[in-house]
Amino acid sequence: MNTIDMRSDTVTWPTEAMRTAMAQAEVGDDVYGDDPTINRLQAMSTERSGKAAALFVPSGTMGNLIAFLVHCQRGDEAILGDLAHPFLYEGGGMAALGGVQPRTLPTAPDGTLALEDIQAAIRADDPHYPITRLIALENTHNRRNGVPLTKAYIDEVGQLAKQHDLKLHIDGARIFNAAVALGTPLAELVAAADSVTFCLSKGLCAPVGSLLCGSEDFIARALRLRKQLGGGMRQAGILAAAGIVALEEMVERLAEDHARAAALAEGLAAFEALSVPTPHTNIVRFELNPQAGLSGEDLLAGLAAEGVKIGMGGPWGFRAVTHYWIDDAALEQTLAAFSKVLQG
Repeated sequence: MNTIDMRSDTVTWPTEAMRTAMAQAEVGDDVYGDDPTINRLQAMSTERSGKAAALFVPSGTMGNLIAFLVHCQRGDEAILGDLAHPFLYEGGGMAALGGVQPRTLPTAPDGTLALEDIQAAIRADDPHYPITRLIALENTHNRRNGVPLTKAYIDEVGQLAKQHDLKLHIDGARIFNAAVALGTPLAELVAAADSVTFCLSKGLCAPVGSLLCGSEDFIARALRLRKQLGGGMRQAGILAAAGIVALEEMVERLAEDHARAAALAEGLAAFEALSVPTPHTNIVRFELNPQAGLSGEDLLAGLAAEGVKIGMGGPWGFRAVTHYWIDDAALEQTLAAFSKVLQG
């Protein structure tokens, strides 16, 4: 049976072009800075992001952690959403490894933090308080149905940060999904940010790796922290080669994933047992009616028996993520599986 895996876009396999590029990659020792393929990927990332420098890191989690550690000192405070990935899903790294205190604010349905909430959360200059150093945003926002944050909003937050001498970091794991959905070039979208991470291993299909982008001074400090965290790699140009293909070939086609997510949501909405909001990009979140006559675990097991995997968050909440390896035939099989499980 052909298994359809929509638990996440992290399950994507490298494309044939990526495998070929990896096999043929010119490499060197990146800790010495002489891996030409990594250097090329980092140069491409600076051009795409509009930042002065970039650093290849093993994961988005490491990239975000490094950004927090560069921008903040131990005992400082970072403002971010209560549903933000660095707060919920990154092992408490900012606190455990950086001594950075998170100051969480309510995350609106559109993925934003209210400007007035950010303003109110900035600490006064008082020895009783930690020092506010950083504002962090997530784009697209995973827990808010993959919604993209607009350039106008990011610019407003950036202006607020500058007024208070704060830094702005964007967890852009799926920032290219946001750029494509909004029709805004990445460099314009993140112009107000001091730093940004983006993942190669989600919708862009590379097997591993993320980029951290910022000023030259920021990246110089980030390089030292990457080494401290064990992220210094040697002939990693083999990995970077796939990232180059990702940036060259996989960005614009993200619109196809968004279209298939919309089609999937439309098909799921036809089942009375499901509540399905309209997706914004490639993430489809939906809920099972507790009165539907089966549990969430029953739904997962039934779908798995039909060769379909989706993610579950909570007893009635689910997530399906479209990606390069989910084609129209996969959508048809998925909807047929839901029909069999929900309607018998």
